[in-house]
Amino acid sequence: MWEQCLIKTERGRFEYFKKGTGDPLCVTHLYSEFNTNGNIFALPFTKHNTVFLVNLRGCGKSDNTSNPHDYSMDTAVKDLEAIRKALGFEKWGFAGHSTGGMLALKYAILAKERLTKIIAGGLCASAEYMRHPKSIYCKENPNHARVLEIIRLLGLNDTPLEERRALNKEWALMSIYDKSLYNDIVSRANSGKVVSARLDYFSYTELIDFDLRPLLPNVNVPAFIYCGRHDAQCPYVFSREAAMLMPNATMTTFEESNHNPFVEEEKEFERFVEYIAAN
Repeated sequence: MWEQCLIKTERGRFEYFKKGTGDPLCVTHLYSEFNTNGNIFALPFTKHNTVFLVNLRGCGKSDNTSNPHDYSMDTAVKDLEAIRKALGFEKWGFAGHSTGGMLALKYAILAKERLTKIIAGGLCASAEYMRHPKSIYCKENPNHARVLEIIRLLGLNDTPLEERRALNKEWALMSIYDKSLYNDIVSRANSGKVVSARLDYFSYTELIDFDLRPLLPNVNVPAFIYCGRHDAQCPYVFSREAAMLMPNATMTTFEESNHNPFVEEEKEFERFVEYIAAN
């Protein structure tokens, strides 16, 4: 279990979960809510770092807001910076996956002097993945219509629990390269429940003109970018693009993974984490 903590900052109260020893590493996702089960993506880093798994504004016991714009990436970075200061760290690292990886890029743009490194994968530095036919979120993808229907059904209060489970499984399988791994993946202690208000803000407001690419050449923070070769959410080309744009980035490819290499190729991902710790 992860240790639950609450911290008061100059920007409000925030909840986080702590595990591991070593240099501080912040981990979060743009629209997920964590609990004492921790998070599968964050767990490997606890062998080398003290990991702070943060609930952003509106998640868990962290303060909420009446202003939807407070769910933006800019606000998230300001809140994370307030947490870092309250914890007494001059700098820390940041790791994020998927939209957490997009947030890592934004963090490095806005506060690079406060980061020791970023670790980010399964991402895109722009909204272009929504128009790439290999992404399940693109209208040209054969799974797109079904994804929209799954999202609609999950959003209905009267969708029965068993149907919800089946829908979540169907959606998850679209992002797993070796489908036989599904039962093992879902049996792990994990948290990261979707917070709909934050997801809606990202999807319908922030994503409209999201494009960090012009700013990435100025990001000189050490950046460890990774992606599964078969990523069906943010196709591989976009993580590679982000890595190529940053002057101090490396790119790691997981050849037998879709969107979740930290469980699809667990041993390889652990070696990736070892490599980061050694550098």
